[in-house]
Amino acid sequence: MMDFSLGQIFGLLLRTLPFLILRLVVYMGITLAYVIATGGGAGIGYLFGKVAADPGGGSAWGAFIGFGLISGVLYWAREYLLYLVKAGHIAVLAELLQGKEIPGGRGQLEHASAVVKERFVESSALFGVDQLIKGILRVFNRTMLMVANFLPIPGLDGLVKFVNTVINTSLTYVDEVILAHAIRTGSTNAWASARDAVVLYAQNYKTMLKNAVWLTFVIWGLTLVIFLLVIGPVALVASLFPGLAGFWTFALALVTAICLKAALVDPLAMTALMQVFFKVTEGQTPDPQWSAKLEGMSDKFKELKDKAGLTPPQPGAGTPAAAPPPPPAF
Repeated sequence: MMDFSLGQIFGLLLRTLPFLILRLVVYMGITLAYVIATGGGAGIGYLFGKVAADPGGGSAWGAFIGFGLISGVLYWAREYLLYLVKAGHIAVLAELLQGKEIPGGRGQLEHASAVVKERFVESSALFGVDQLIKGILRVFNRTMLMVANFLPIPGLDGLVKFVNTVINTSLTYVDEVILAHAIRTGSTNAWASARDAVVLYAQNYKTMLKNAVWLTFVIWGLTLVIFLLVIGPVALVASLFPGLAGFWTFALALVTAICLKAALVDPLAMTALMQVFFKVTEGQTPDPQWSAKLEGMSDKFKELKDKAGLTPPQPGAGTPAAAPPPPPAF
C-alpha cells in the first residue's frame, strides 16, 4: 500500500499549472533544439559528404556532431534549469502541502523565484546542495540495501544489478524532496536544512524507498507509452532531413519522450514523494545516531555538515510524531 493520495497530487499539480506550462515550454524547447541541431548537422554533413562522394557518411557524422554539441550545451545549462524550473516548482508545492495560499498565473512564478532566492541566493549554491545530496543518497542506499546480502543465491547477479539500478533511478525524485525541506522549515541555511533532511530520510528510508521504487516503475511505464505515441510524429519530422532515418529517428523520439516525461510526469512522482516525506517526518527531529551513521558512510555527508556549520538540527513542522527507529548496527 502506498503512502500518498493521487487525488491530492492531481489537485496540487492543477494549482501549480503555471509551472507545468513553464516546464512544458522549457522541455519542448530542448526537444526542438535537439531536432534542429541534429537535423541541421545531418544536412551540413550531407553537403560535405556529397563533395567527398559519401553523402550518407557525411550526414551520419553531421547528425552525431550536432547531437553531441547540443547535449554539451544542455549539460552546462542544467544548473540554471534546476534553479529556474525545478526549484521554483518544489517551492510552491511545499507551501501548498503546508496549507499555504499561493498566487496564480505569472505571480506564482515570481513568488516561487523569490522563495528560492531567499533559500539559495545563487544557482551554484542550489546546484552544490543538490549534488551533495545525490552523492550521499547513493552511498547510503548502497550500504543499507546491499541486495546481494539479502539474496545470496548464485546466478542472481543480473537481478541484483537490475534492482540496484531501480533504486538509484528512484533517487532522481528523493533529492528533490530533500530540497523541499528547506522551504518547509523556512531555513535560511540551505546546507543545514539539507543535512537535517538527509538524516530524516535515513530515519524513514524503508517507507521512502518503498514509495520511490514503486513510482519509478510507474514513471518508466508512462515514459514507454509516451515514446510509442511520439515516435510516429518524430519519424515524420525526421524524414524532412537527409540521413535522419533509422537510428536518429529512434534517438530523437527517445529525447522527445524523456522531455515530455520531465515536463509532465516527473512532477507527479516528485509531488507524491514530497507528500510521503512531509507525512512520515512530521514532528521528527534528526537523530544524532543516524547522523553519526551517515558520517561514517559518506565523506560527502561530512562535507555537508561542515558547510552547515553550527546550525542545530530543526524538528519537522507540525505535531510530534513517533520516535524514529534506531539505526541498524553494521
